[in-house]
Amino acid sequence: MDTLTSIKMFLQVVESGSFVGAADRLDVSTAMVSKHVMNVESRLGVRLLNRNSRTLSLTEPGRVYFERCKAILSDLDDTELELGSLGTSARGTLRLTCPSWFAGHCLADILAGYRKRYPDVIVDVSLEDRLVDLVDEGYDLALRVSPDPRLLPPGLIARPVKPMSFLVAASREYLRQHGAPKTPADLAQRDCIAVGSQDSWALWGPEGRIDAPARMVARYRSLAGVAQAVAAGIGLAPLPRIFFDDPLFRDELVPVLTDYPFAQATLYLVYVGRRNAPLKIRSFVDFVLDQVASEQAVPTAAVA
Repeated sequence: MDTLTSIKMFLQVVESGSFVGAADRLDVSTAMVSKHVMNVESRLGVRLLNRNSRTLSLTEPGRVYFERCKAILSDLDDTELELGSLGTSARGTLRLTCPSWFAGHCLADILAGYRKRYPDVIVDVSLEDRLVDLVDEGYDLALRVSPDPRLLPPGLIARPVKPMSFLVAASREYLRQHGAPKTPADLAQRDCIAVGSQDSWALWGPEGRIDAPARMVARYRSLAGVAQAVAAGIGLAPLPRIFFDDPLFRDELVPVLTDYPFAQATLYLVYVGRRNAPLKIRSFVDFVLDQVASEQAVPTAAVA
């Protein structure tokens, strides 16, 4: 029995949620689908699915096998598309991961422009606020913000895109009620929103770094919801400058303590170093860099 066919049928069973659904999509009999799945389980010597008359779920080995096989088949499809194009056009699926807070109009504009230029590439975007392992998890590219490329994982190429500055943000309504803080010391008397477990903010003033204690009234585990919380008037929070220009927030958010910004960071395009990177990766990197070509160039950095 063909192993690749059996794997495809197993994936379809999981994605369809039933053997009957998989059989309908593949236009084969339910018995044939069941036979192929049983063949995979027999060959591996493990049970991949828990199944009864009503429900179907993955076992732990089944979950691992499903994720790995899904990535392998995706890579196989991409390889066939790229070889079929003879390197003359970008094709296939580009798996991209970036922080959840970057999923605003900035990323949407980039993807819209890239789509017009490379209509045969499907961009599969995953919004992750954790440090994704590009190799183990099968991603092609990552958009990451870091104050220093040496803080990025080793063995990767980090192409700087543009500087990213962070400022303390407030809503107009909050400022009408409480006024704007004048110095970092005022943060100890203001309602502030933390990202993670922080209880103070490292700001930079004319005399250098200032560790300013802040009175935290709410905590978020990522920046994704912080802008919404600030706009709702809950308190002050650090936000990337791009939020102040975002159509969703520019009428609500106001930067305060502008003489005391957070440490400057840089947005990087990160990918695995390859002698011949797939055209879909090269085309996306070049496209993004072209979009910011008018800004001050930042030297290319290779992560040691």
